[in-house]
Amino acid sequence: MVTTVSVSPAHRIASGRRASYLRRKSALNCVLVAPALLLSIIVVVIPGALTLLLAFTNWSGIGFNFQFVGIDNFEKILADPVFATSLRNNITWLVLFLTLPAIIGLLTAALLLGRKKMRTFYQVIYLMPYVLAPVVNALIWQTVIYNPHGGVFGLFGIQPPSGSAATSLYAAAAVDMWHYWGFLTVVYLGAMRQTPGDQVEAAIVDGANGWQVFRNIYLPSIRPTLLLMGVMAVIFSFLAFDYIYLLTQGGPAHSSEVMGTYAYAFAFSSFEFGKAAAVGIIMSFFGLIASVLYTWISRRDVTK
Repeated sequence: MVTTVSVSPAHRIASGRRASYLRRKSALNCVLVAPALLLSIIVVVIPGALTLLLAFTNWSGIGFNFQFVGIDNFEKILADPVFATSLRNNITWLVLFLTLPAIIGLLTAALLLGRKKMRTFYQVIYLMPYVLAPVVNALIWQTVIYNPHGGVFGLFGIQPPSGSAATSLYAAAAVDMWHYWGFLTVVYLGAMRQTPGDQVEAAIVDGANGWQVFRNIYLPSIRPTLLLMGVMAVIFSFLAFDYIYLLTQGGPAHSSEVMGTYAYAFAFSSFEFGKAAAVGIIMSFFGLIASVLYTWISRRDVTK
């Protein structure tokens, strides 16, 4: 027995109007997204593709005399001991920034969370190094702290760490962490303030102390923020350049060399833009791994 269902004209008209509305909305969304998409293609996709192609040439940066050399640039870079040093320094930089600034930022944010008065003032103070230009921050440390003829170290007759091969990388990292941990404090504090108050109150009523509330309530609540800041630390660590170049220029004796300064030397000292592009591709590879890992973890958390 076959049952036929009749659709009233009013229902067909309503369905047609809804379909027309959805088509117009989709077209409007495409129009609104198009400028940003076009800008991304011009600024990111095209230069990225050109850099990838440039990595397989020996272009000097002058004229249009491109010579394809295959993977020769990558082979020479991977065989260069300076590249091994720069990669090791980037990994050291990553470990430092995944631990010290994150721990200090978390502890400071936890302390500020229980403080009602002057909290905004402290946040402004912590953010001040972050909003200053890297050149200004580096100049402050060079003249006030690392200056061997009048800075803090100079007053005590101690060689500044920026001038020693054993400590130059850590000297540059200290300046970068000084400007970065305050930013993390503000970010973590904002995430903690979004934690549902009833969960905190229930834990306190059950007899939890401050550490237990922080560990069992606040930390799980801000896990997405911690994950995002960790991924950003990975990306920024392999893109590190400004503070190292401003303070040590990768020296002494390549002791603070990172891939950013290594690529810069190829491009603007020896004019080997093909090798510089190859180093840039390797740097981007690590950032891509971090982005893929972040996407995978985020999707896994959503599906739980």
